[in-house]
Amino acid sequence: MVNTMLQKLVGFDPKTMKVRTEIIAGLTTFLTMSYILAVNPAVLSLTGMDKGALFTSTALVSAIATLLLAFMAKLPFAQAPSMGLNAFFAFTLVQAMGYSWQESLAAMFVEGIIFIIITFFNIREMILDSIPVNLRHAISAGIGMFIAFIGLKNAGIITASSGTFVTLGQFTSTSILGMVGILLSGILLAKNVKGALFYSIIICTLIGIPIGVTKIPDGFLPISLPHSMEPILWKFDFSHFFSINMIIVIFSLLIINIFDTIGTLVGLATKTGIIKEDGSIPRVKEAMMSDAIGTTIGAACGCSTITTYVESASGITEGGRSGLTSAVTGGLFLLALLFSPIFLLIPSAATTGALVLVGVFMIDSITKIDMQDMTEALPAFITIIMMVLTYSIADGICLGMLCYVIIKLFSGKFKDINLTMYILAVLFIIKFIFS
Repeated sequence: MVNTMLQKLVGFDPKTMKVRTEIIAGLTTFLTMSYILAVNPAVLSLTGMDKGALFTSTALVSAIATLLLAFMAKLPFAQAPSMGLNAFFAFTLVQAMGYSWQESLAAMFVEGIIFIIITFFNIREMILDSIPVNLRHAISAGIGMFIAFIGLKNAGIITASSGTFVTLGQFTSTSILGMVGILLSGILLAKNVKGALFYSIIICTLIGIPIGVTKIPDGFLPISLPHSMEPILWKFDFSHFFSINMIIVIFSLLIINIFDTIGTLVGLATKTGIIKEDGSIPRVKEAMMSDAIGTTIGAACGCSTITTYVESASGITEGGRSGLTSAVTGGLFLLALLFSPIFLLIPSAATTGALVLVGVFMIDSITKIDMQDMTEALPAFITIIMMVLTYSIADGICLGMLCYVIIKLFSGKFKDINLTMYILAVLFIIKFIFS
């Protein structure tokens, strides 16, 4: 009876899946991406928005979007405010372009509505289906490298350098904890321990206490009431909405978010093994619609654009295959509203092992790329390397697809390029000119 209900609601198949595995996968995904509960309020509050209200908004909107995905798409993915687009909101729209945070929220709200419309009419799905097979494999491998890079950066194992852009960081308590996490995750996975990444995060959080990485504040209490969202709820300003600059802003948001989401969905779907022989992803329209609805609700709640999180791969690696995984993750985001002091204890270094090992698992897609055909190999390589070097999944995809169209054109292989690819190439060029 219970299994039948779970199968209907979240796509849980009792013949091939286990409830315990799905729960551990959901926990792992949540722990791996729970840093967003601390980082998103910190970034957006630089615009003058209320930090306490932002924490409540971040947790609530992440829960709503992820639960929508669980029940609509029945896939083991999670959604939350985009790390790239919250920076775009704070540092580009507000600080560089001079828009108020209320005007910036209005732009994101309109973007969300447009998202819903183009998803309803299958435009986003058409874009996804137009991506060549080799580029899809490259996207998955690139995301794996990008995830690993995020983990290494968060722990300070890799740091910025004025001379070489990036370099090996110093040996600090944080970086050492990150290294321990990588080795511990690898050892546990090598021994086929179920829940290896989850246990690694917990153990590293505990190790972090005596070495000063896991910070326990004075007067620590595990439970607190959620802050009111009133200071940022439905605070839109459309006074400067009808302008060329705002149109470019909304277009840029659309391009970035569409390909951030598409790239992540392709990579994660490849990892779950649900992609069909023709390259299509089951229930992808529902996944995209939950993203679009989440973005619209997020803007209304004073939160930046929602996207599917690459960290979902940590739960997939633990065996998550149905919407039950994402339902658990969404439920934990709701729980975080009351237990925020506990969740905020997890240092980013404690998730480094999970992120790096996810990268190891996802890089295997690179073996499926046709490296004998330069018109396929070069665009794939550009996609992978530019994701990491530009610190953007969307930019990596845009540049890789532009390379694909150009090299195919000048090689005389016109039949390999579909109409959608031509249109996207023109849009990418416009985006890079005006961004």
